[in-house]
Amino acid sequence: MSTTEGKWEKRWHPLREEWVVYSAHRNSRPWQGAPPLTTKKTYEHDPGCYLCPGNSRVNGKLNPQYKDIFIFENDLPVVGLEAPIIQESDHTGLYKRASALGVAKVVCYDPRHDMTLSRMKLDNVVKVFESFQEEMAAFEKNPAIKYVHFFENKGEAVGVSNPHPHCQVYATDFTFKFIEQQIRVAKEYEKKNQRNIFEDIITTERMHGVRIIAENDSAIAFIPFFARYAYETMIFPKKAHSSLISMSKEEIIGLSAVFHETVRRMDMNFNMDFPYVMSIMQAPVDGGNYAEFRTHLWLQPPYRQPGLIKYLAGPEIGGGNFMADTMPEDKATELRKINTHNYPYER
Repeated sequence: MSTTEGKWEKRWHPLREEWVVYSAHRNSRPWQGAPPLTTKKTYEHDPGCYLCPGNSRVNGKLNPQYKDIFIFENDLPVVGLEAPIIQESDHTGLYKRASALGVAKVVCYDPRHDMTLSRMKLDNVVKVFESFQEEMAAFEKNPAIKYVHFFENKGEAVGVSNPHPHCQVYATDFTFKFIEQQIRVAKEYEKKNQRNIFEDIITTERMHGVRIIAENDSAIAFIPFFARYAYETMIFPKKAHSSLISMSKEEIIGLSAVFHETVRRMDMNFNMDFPYVMSIMQAPVDGGNYAEFRTHLWLQPPYRQPGLIKYLAGPEIGGGNFMADTMPEDKATELRKINTHNYPYER
């Protein structure tokens, strides 16, 4: 029996400054684990995929016959250094617009069309994270770039149309809202408490223990006390880093290993390539001092049970507060029971 069965409470989300309401008492149907799920036939190479080696992209360029990681500027970018010049027209200053300046890139993890980060061997996942670090170091030297956001949308459940293993990079001349919020919250917390909020979160999670999913000498993964999605996971380097740039090779390896273990647990728990939205949360690269900020990976998987997606409705979309149907402790316990040494999908 779950120790949190029947829980009905609200918890404060310190980074978003909002209440999350939990109503696990509504989940009366027991779940004994996921049955094997049928999967679509996959191919090592898809001749119609614009990300596979040797194939043509939308602009007519041919991809090279790449063997591991392939990075290129997006052919249909959201932002670009050649974006049209926009003239401000609202004299009141209430309605603002500006040029969508920046750089948009695509990072292909592997030449195989049917690969995922969880299916890849750890050494190759480390290479992916090392490429993220190299991209960050290059963007830091570009005066036109103020902030860099790496994100992976994995799986049809989050709207992905192309399953080829890849993520995107938006390097922009402005900082994304959630980063701005976390930086402000961290500074206010430090001023008030003389402590770092991220360090306190990590320390508290380690003290409680029940929500930790994976851990090694360099990194830690947990479903936080204030998680909104059922399997929402934060992964932190244990040392204080505001971005990937300052991490050592050993720390990148450790972070990659904890991430790898986490996503494999998710795959095995549902017997499927588990979908998620992953963001790499990092401080801006605008020359400012962001010592209070701690870089971390943020995974938001949409499923709460096999075949059951958490859809946002009135309270979330209309009211701005999240209503969760499961307890973080239960979901973390579920994932900790998985023995990743038995992972059956590695290619």
